[in-house]
Amino acid sequence: MLTADRVIALSIVGLSVYFMLHALALPIGWEGSTGGPGGGAFPFWLSLVMALCAGGILLRSVQAPRENSEAPFFDPDTVRAVAAVAVALAVTIALIPLAGAYVAIILFLIWYLRVFGRHSWTLTLILTASTPVFLFLFFEVTLKILLPKGWTEPLFLPLYATFF
Repeated sequence: MLTADRVIALSIVGLSVYFMLHALALPIGWEGSTGGPGGGAFPFWLSLVMALCAGGILLRSVQAPRENSEAPFFDPDTVRAVAAVAVALAVTIALIPLAGAYVAIILFLIWYLRVFGRHSWTLTLILTASTPVFLFLFFEVTLKILLPKGWTEPLFLPLYATFF
């Protein structure tokens, strides 16, 4: 377990440094002309935070090793759960071009919350209904980034007429 902690922490630090170096190709500070952050700001600062967190994990694993440091990193139940979520995410990603991001996300949330997580129908329906609305307002209305709609594109035409 301790070896896995260290390997994963080092990998995340390395990946973060790689992302930070590539983000430096764009401005990372506040752009006076546009009145907002530069194009590399979000990836750079997010990668820096990610590197600091992984560095903290690495430092903790070196300073105070745990007693059960030789325990396996994943038990069989954890491997099954991770595999189930990975398959569900792959299906969700495959559905996005066909049914659109919003339908795929709704189906994934229903599966993840109700079937996999065994949460109540109340929580499942609240999150399943509010998440696509939030994503639409955030990406499409606020940021003007259109998400794939698939065969549901005609259903969004009235919303486009309202917001654009």
